[in-house]
Amino acid sequence: MSAVFAPRLELAPMGHADIDEIVAIENRVYPFPWTRGNFVDSIAGGYSVWGCRFADQLVGYFVLMMVVDEAHLLNISVAEERQRMGFGAHLLRHAMQVAARAGATSVLLEVRPSNAQALAFYGHFGFQQIGVRRGYYPAEKGSEDALVMRQVLAGGTGYE
Repeated sequence: MSAVFAPRLELAPMGHADIDEIVAIENRVYPFPWTRGNFVDSIAGGYSVWGCRFADQLVGYFVLMMVVDEAHLLNISVAEERQRMGFGAHLLRHAMQVAARAGATSVLLEVRPSNAQALAFYGHFGFQQIGVRRGYYPAEKGSEDALVMRQVLAGGTGYE
């Protein structure tokens, strides 16, 4: 009798040894990516940096910063060839669980208004726009605003 093993999905904290893999995805996904230094500083600063591996390959990651009772999702990314396969949902759910376990009552994030796919994704998870940061993101011609979105974790959202 032979056994068939499905590839495993693993979510785990990431460290300095993982930065090359993270930066490789970051550079392929964004026209204005975070630098290697941004990730080094995030890890050194004690932010929650988690990766999602599928069949031992890094397919995505997130960076979460706690500020008192609020979590700020600074970065969440899925490798381009792995998008729209559910990995982003796993990462976002896990980020909200990590935030709730750390005592956060809400999660904040910024998103480009031009990123319709991300807006729909965050909306699906109950994030609502609460503000705008003018000129927040670099863009081809100057800058682009950021929509500030929040998901409240307390009160039965299922992410506690």
